[in-house]
Amino acid sequence: MTTTGEDHSTALGGLWWWARRRSAVLDVGLAVVSSAECAVEGVPFARDAGIPLAAGLVFGLLAGSVLVVRRRWPVAVVLVTIAITPAQMGFLMGVVGLYTLAASELPRRIIGSLAGMSLVGTLIVTFVRVRQDMARGDLTLGDWFVPFASITTSLGLTAPPVLLGLYVGARRRLMESLRERADSLERELQLLAERAEERAEWARNEERTRIAREMHDVVAHRVSLMVVHAAALQAVARKDPEKAVKNAALVGDMGRQALTELREMLGVLRSGGGGVARREGVPLAAVGVAAAAAASRVADGEGAADGPCLSDLEVLVGQSAAAGMVVDLSVEGESRSYAAEIEQTAFRVVQEALTNVHKHAAGAKTHVRLAHRVSEIAMQVENEPPDEVSSASSARLPSGGNGLVGMKERVLALGGVFVSGPTEAGGFRVSAVIPAS
Repeated sequence: MTTTGEDHSTALGGLWWWARRRSAVLDVGLAVVSSAECAVEGVPFARDAGIPLAAGLVFGLLAGSVLVVRRRWPVAVVLVTIAITPAQMGFLMGVVGLYTLAASELPRRIIGSLAGMSLVGTLIVTFVRVRQDMARGDLTLGDWFVPFASITTSLGLTAPPVLLGLYVGARRRLMESLRERADSLERELQLLAERAEERAEWARNEERTRIAREMHDVVAHRVSLMVVHAAALQAVARKDPEKAVKNAALVGDMGRQALTELREMLGVLRSGGGGVARREGVPLAAVGVAAAAAASRVADGEGAADGPCLSDLEVLVGQSAAAGMVVDLSVEGESRSYAAEIEQTAFRVVQEALTNVHKHAAGAKTHVRLAHRVSEIAMQVENEPPDEVSSASSARLPSGGNGLVGMKERVLALGGVFVSGPTEAGGFRVSAVIPAS
């Protein structure tokens, strides 16, 4: 049984076993009325029993006062009522006691046993009294009246309070059950709200990570090539003006391509990525749902169709070759189309690997291998050891250390395998295998 805040506050202000003060006042008032009734009924009982009237009054007062503990010990009240039934006392106490007993949380077998005892006791006492009255001539009705009066009186004093008590007890238990359900539902809703908040935060973090990874892939490669071309432009500006002009044009092309990809990405964020930022006037849960939807769209490949694909690998390799890298591209197996997120991930892995070669091993010969297999697609980018001069020049390119981490996250998100590390010859190798479906 649960206790609401109001019930708890009233319980603290109660007396003894009463939860509320008005309950105590009611029980004390019933006990006073019952004591007065039993005291009055104790006078004829004392005369019939041949005891002093004062003893009958005291006995009636004590017996009637038992009603004050009806909420705490309803069984005791009913037992006292049954005990004083032969003295024809305690009619009010019997009715209230049976009602309290039936409305209590006691087992039904105890309630039924005590109610049956009270019914039988009342039936016997009524039968004897009515028979004695008829024998004395006080009643001149037929013999049929004795059982009729006995059954009617016993049922009238026992059945109504028991039935009413059972109804009130069942209604009380139903209300408590509904209150418990309401409390449980409130706790579940609160838990769901907390989980929704956690999922929304997770979705926002995932979306921020995805955006950061895309920005890194788009900017790092293009800017790295621009830096390489700018260095070459600086080196040949005076010696070979024609080559310098060509390098300057390549730098411009790279910058325009980078700006185009950045605009496309920002356009996607403006149209469908509203869940990443907290908007003024929008509830946190709504922001989280939007972020979760955006993350779900990314996971499902929506919005990835406008990104790079495997058919752009030749252009990517050509750009690196134009920047002075000796790069070899080989494709095995029959070329076919894949899901947009698979092609984009494969392209980004090769792109980031080439970017790392520009940063850390400029001038090193690089081999790019792409293999179309039955149920998967494999790619590998391996560079040979760079010479000392190229290594010194490549040290000027900054590195955030997130390239390999981003590639691994992309591949693992699609259920693939990613391996990277130095080779025995002193170079570096990046390998990835992605399921084709």
